[in-house]
Formats: sequence, structure tokens, C-alpha cells
Amino acid sequence: QVQLVESGGGLVQAGGSLRLSCAASGRSFSRNTMGWFRQAPGKEREFLAAVSWRGDSTNYADSVKGRFTISRDNVKSTVYLQMNSLKPEDTANYYCAFRWGDYVFRYDYEYWGQGTQVTVSS
Repeated sequence: QVQLVESGGGLVQAGGSLRLSCAASGRSFSRNTMGWFRQAPGKEREFLAAVSWRGDSTNYADSVKGRFTISRDNVKSTVYLQMNSLKPEDTANYYCAFRWGDYVFRYDYEYWGQGTQVTVSS
């Protein structure tokens, strides 16, 4: 069992930045993949980014490529999402996800956080 807790969401003006964090607890010290998704009201959950357990491979959605950066710190069992040049359409609930194994190009995650709200004002 793995528990994920996101933090760092909030209200930001368009063009601003936020840094989200997701701390994993439990048996999170083995090889794993961590990623970020978001879901806006009335829309499907959208994949954003994933990072391999060594941090040497990443996968980004086209909608955030060049603006968002995913990274991880395995000592802290934490994954980060640096979000720059935020747009109103980035407004959503952002979720951290975890799966055992090292597969940044797969999307079948096993564990999910409760989400953190990001609101971008115009």
C-alpha cells in the first residue's frame, strides 16, 4: 500500500508559476514510476507528466511540454511538478500517481493522491 499526499496548489495569476509536491509513504523505496495528472470539472482526467525512478527518463503531454517540468527526489520519496507560464485553462485539480515498475510511457497507475487545486486567474 502506498499513500500519496500532494501540496503546493493555490491561486495564481496567468503567467505565474507554482511548484507542486507529492510525498509518497509506504513501500515506496522500490523501483517505481511517478506521474502527474489533472482533471477539470466536466472533463476527463488528463495525463501531464511522468518520471522514471532514476529520474533519467520523462514523458510529457503536449499541452504542458516546455512549461511544466517533472522531477523527483528518492531520498525524500517526493515528486515535483514545476509549472511555469500558467494559463487559465490550466485550472484543475492536480493528482499525483504512482505505479510499481519503471514505465514512463504507460498510464496504468496503481495509486493516487487526493489532489490539490490549482486555479489560474486571467
